[in-house]
Amino acid sequence: MLSKFEGIVLRAKDYGESHQIVLVFTEHLGKFTVMARGSKKAKSRFRAVTEPFTQAQFVCFAGSGMPTLSQADILKSRHILRSDLLLTAYGAYWLELIDKLIAEKEPNPVVYRFLDLALDLLEKRTDPDILTRIFELKMLKIAGYQPVLHHCTHCHSSSPLVAFSVRQGGLLCAKCVSTDPEAIPVTKATARILPILQMVELKRLGEVTVKPETKEQLEGVICLFMDEYLSHQWKARHILKQLQSAMSTS
Repeated sequence: MLSKFEGIVLRAKDYGESHQIVLVFTEHLGKFTVMARGSKKAKSRFRAVTEPFTQAQFVCFAGSGMPTLSQADILKSRHILRSDLLLTAYGAYWLELIDKLIAEKEPNPVVYRFLDLALDLLEKRTDPDILTRIFELKMLKIAGYQPVLHHCTHCHSSSPLVAFSVRQGGLLCAKCVSTDPEAIPVTKATARILPILQMVELKRLGEVTVKPETKEQLEGVICLFMDEYLSHQWKARHILKQLQSAMSTS
């Protein structure tokens, strides 16, 4: 039986000397694994379509085993992402988030369209740090661990928010900061931007200008929250940080 679907390649794993097992994130089928026979050969018609970030229309033959790729028409190659080492690292982290937080064959058209637009913006060199924070917050919501960022997580007041509590799951006002001795002080800019990043629609995202020190604090609190509540090791994030560190000292 033949099946046709649109999807974005998350990763491909070598299988034997010339084949690959390709994990595709689809709009209506969720994560879907296919066998791309002969895709490692230099003249294979599937060679380009198995690259991460590639978006295509796939046609597969489904028999008793793993579906086999029969045809693929590239919609977006996203070669710009793969030609820039740093952009590749950002994108790889996003794909890792999708891979680990979306279950196999669990349809999620909203996240699919979100990933599609985010990759387009990354390719256009929209601030990758801000895009990554938006992506992380989006995936935290999908995973069921959305931090409280619009009011004090302890008393629910809208008083000025001055600290972030990983333990209590969000921002704290000045009156409640003493309820968590380990709460992380945040600047007014961080407290203002966090809820915006949580709610902003990518298609409405305009020009982004955030100070480096604010970006660093945004990253710090969100990553601490993720590491506390999500039981995953983020290999791609670690590689991204190593690459950023190397580039900043070169």
